[in-house]
Formats: sequence, structure tokens, C-alpha cells
Amino acid sequence: MTNWQTPETFDFHGHTIRWGSLGDGEPVVLMHGTPFWSCEWQRVAPLLASERKVYFFDMLGYGNSDRPDGDVSLGIQNRVFAALIGHWNLNAPDIVAHDFGGATALRAHLIDGVDYRSLTLIDPVALRPWGSPLVQHVKQHEAAFAGMPEYMHEAILPAYLQSAMKRKATPETLAPYADQWLGTKKQAAFYRQIAQMDQRYTDEVQDRYVEIRCPVRILWGQDDDWIPIERGRELNAMIPGSEFIPVAGAGHLMQEDAPEAIAFHVQAFLKTTGRTGK
Repeated sequence: MTNWQTPETFDFHGHTIRWGSLGDGEPVVLMHGTPFWSCEWQRVAPLLASERKVYFFDMLGYGNSDRPDGDVSLGIQNRVFAALIGHWNLNAPDIVAHDFGGATALRAHLIDGVDYRSLTLIDPVALRPWGSPLVQHVKQHEAAFAGMPEYMHEAILPAYLQSAMKRKATPETLAPYADQWLGTKKQAAFYRQIAQMDQRYTDEVQDRYVEIRCPVRILWGQDDDWIPIERGRELNAMIPGSEFIPVAGAGHLMQEDAPEAIAFHVQAFLKTTGRTGK
């Protein structure tokens, strides 16, 4: 289990977004992926907080934030994030974004005009086509999955989460990610967010990656079974001047497989952005 906390709140159009921060210094913002929550940064954030003020939050529909029976798609997450940056009064922070967090960071930058000092992308959802076989199946049968007996859902979750990691995860490692989706309402929320996954939200920005206005470093797990490393190399080729770093021994959830590698590569990258730490 985890003691990870998101104690602060931000109101976005009547929905509560939960967030937290660690450390002191120049700002760096951590953005989680799906079906995870900000807890995925629990082993990375303290390392970065030795030199920076680290912000993290739970996206709308995830973790401790509200889970409305409504839009929690990528189409709204960039608006939530842009509003949160304004709430924090941050001017061009450094961004570290994973999976759907990567898509959200790219959309906020290119659609909402949010500026970054630097952008580190970790196995992001950024190129068409995307969506695992489970995602495609749920999109076609959301009601059936949302209403399946809870014991079946509880059996599916650990296997699905394990497939995001290269190393064999313990029950204690899986619990914080699985527990947030257990119970009737949370089960429905799990399948709702999958059913709302729509490639059009990445299509809206994919052909604009040449317009990115900050240095970009891309980290990719060599053993990512959710989004193959070849997609990372394609993305690298589409973003002028970007760096691409394969990370050995890591799957899609690099935060669990190789947290020290993330911290090392992010800290090294931040030293080149023109800002010092504390």
C-alpha cells in the first residue's frame, strides 16, 4: 500500500481536482497516464524534489479527483491542465509527462498555448493508431464491462496492470493502482474512461509537432508492450531537435520498472534548460 497524498484541491467547473507538491525551487510538473494516477510518481517525485519544487495532480476522473459521469476524455484534460497551471501561477514550468499525460501536455501546449521550459515525454500516447486490444473491446462493449460481476473485474485488473511492467510486480505494488478502480462506481468509471478514448484528440495535434516551442526529451521503455518502442523513434523523428533515450529493463510503466533512470535523465535534462535548482 502507499501513503501517497494529494491534499490540495482546485475547482474546475464544479469538479474537484486533487494535487500536491514536494520540495522547493524552480517548478517541475509531473503528469500521470491511464489507468494510473499521480501515485505512479511516488518513487520519482522525492528524487526530483531534492533540487526542484515538484507539482503533481490527479487528472479528472482518476485517483482522488472527481469522477463525473460525463466527459473525462483527452478532449477535456488539456483544459483542466491549462487551468491548473494558471491556478499555480506557473510561467513556463518544466514538464514530465507519461502516457495520456503526454497527450495532455502536447494538447495544452499546441491548442491552449501553455508554454514549457522543457518537456520530457515518457512512453506518451502521441501517434496514430493507438489503443490496446482491451481498449478496443471495451469501447465496443462498455455497458457489459461496467456491469460485469465485481469479482471478474477484480481478476482482470491485476493482469492488465502487470502487462504495463517488465518486472514481476508484487501485490503491494499493484494495489494502489487497482484499488482506485474497485467498487461499483469506480468500476464503471474505469470502463467509462476507456470507452471515451478517441484517436481524434491526438489527430488534432499530431501534425503540429513541428510547432513545439521547447526542448523535448523522449524516454521509452525498451520492453513496452503497450506502445512499442518503434513509435517512440517515429515521434522523435517528428519533433525537430528532440532527444530519444531507450530505457533498458522498462515496460510502459517505467515509474515502477526504472524510477532511478527517470530521475537521472530528467535531472540531467533540466540542467540544460537554463534554470538552476534550489
